Amino acid sequence: MFDRKIYSLYAITFLTACAVGPDFIQPPPPSNVGYEVGGFAPINKELQVTQQNFELGQSAILEWWQLFQSDALNAVVEKSINNNENLKASEARLLQSQDLLRAGYGIFFPHIGLSIGASRQLISPALLGQSNQGSIFNLTTASANVSYTLDVFGGGRRQVEALKAQVDLQRHIHAATYLMLSSNIVNTSIARTAYQQVIRQTEELIVLEKEQLKLAHAQVTGGVKTYSTILFLLEDISKNEALLAPLRQKLSQADHLLASLEGVDPSHVMIPKFSLEDLSLPLDMPVSLPSDLVRQRPDILSAQAQLHIASANIGVATANMFPSITLGAGFGIASNSFANLSSPNQEFWSIGPSINIPIFQGGSLFYGRQAAKDFFKFSQASYRQVVLDAFSQVADCLTAIEHNAQLFDANTNLKKSSMEVLRLAKINYQAGLINYSDVLSADIQLHHAQIDYLQSLANRYQDSVALYVAIGGGLSDSQWH
Repeated sequence: MFDRKIYSLYAITFLTACAVGPDFIQPPPPSNVGYEVGGFAPINKELQVTQQNFELGQSAILEWWQLFQSDALNAVVEKSINNNENLKASEARLLQSQDLLRAGYGIFFPHIGLSIGASRQLISPALLGQSNQGSIFNLTTASANVSYTLDVFGGGRRQVEALKAQVDLQRHIHAATYLMLSSNIVNTSIARTAYQQVIRQTEELIVLEKEQLKLAHAQVTGGVKTYSTILFLLEDISKNEALLAPLRQKLSQADHLLASLEGVDPSHVMIPKFSLEDLSLPLDMPVSLPSDLVRQRPDILSAQAQLHIASANIGVATANMFPSITLGAGFGIASNSFANLSSPNQEFWSIGPSINIPIFQGGSLFYGRQAAKDFFKFSQASYRQVVLDAFSQVADCLTAIEHNAQLFDANTNLKKSSMEVLRLAKINYQAGLINYSDVLSADIQLHHAQIDYLQSLANRYQDSVALYVAIGGGLSDSQWH
């Protein structure tokens, strides 16, 4: 008899140590993959302007925006991180998931309840098969109960496992919100400054073209040029004036977006005051290895957490198909008056296990488990697609940095050439060798070159931001715990 009890105890211990359903295995890092066809390509060293270098296998620093070396930019990013409502909301969701996990651990502990009640009742004796008249009486009860559900098949543990994965998911979503907020602030600040400087250059260009128009009127009156010259100049002026309204609208939209990101209304927005030339272009650009990328990017880690949740839910659905065992006990006292609760022979109690065996549920349990397995397959495919999209994004950033560096090199050379042409034109004008209209033409060409230069410079900064975001912005799973 004693041995039988020991064997029964061993059997229960063994069963409670197991959990049905698959054990989640973290997807292995990719192997034999790359970012570009034919392997990793370094930046063209033949370019004449300041170069950026790709450092393969390196990760970004957490506060990567400080590499642009702008106090004004740093101040706006810091304000946004402190005040942004989306970031606060994601933090609250993270805290909620952590509290839900703490609540979920309650299934591993006994549940204890206390009940006190007082009522006045009328019971019909007919309910007891009697024909006498019913009586009215008072009933006061006080009872306590204890119940504990044995997690024999591990359904409770799988539920807690899913809650843990939910915490991971919310943590990675919070990290992604942080990353996107910082990148949006930096990109919007750069774009706003570029709009402002291009507007200024365009306004100066229109002034020069109008001055050129005055000279053309005089030349047409003197018979030196034809009237078509005036028409061509009017057309150029109209085209440039038409560019101003959209640029000013984009500038206003950038201000409004900055306000939203900073967590303030548009009337209290902090405008970053710097020029594009004030920023420093990060020269050493980190490029994470594909095997490291899947452990850094918040979107990949979020997809992995979703996969973990789907795996745990298979275990929950599987456990629901097996019997559940609950141990329970209760004790109480009852009396017709509160004063007599302590009288002898008023106690009642119960103790014993209960088992719930699902025999026929119309297929709901079976197909519920099938649905959980189907969702796991969906999560697997979604995870793989997120990884592929991440590789593609990094590849896009690498080629964008390379090609926009070439464009910036050409625009820089064009700007230098235009400045030299204007310098020589002024010298020749002072020497009486050319007309003032030639100086205006050279100055107009310089302004066109400066506009192209500013746009390509802004693109280079934003390409750098895009690469920092693509590799996870310096975030890692260990840093965000």
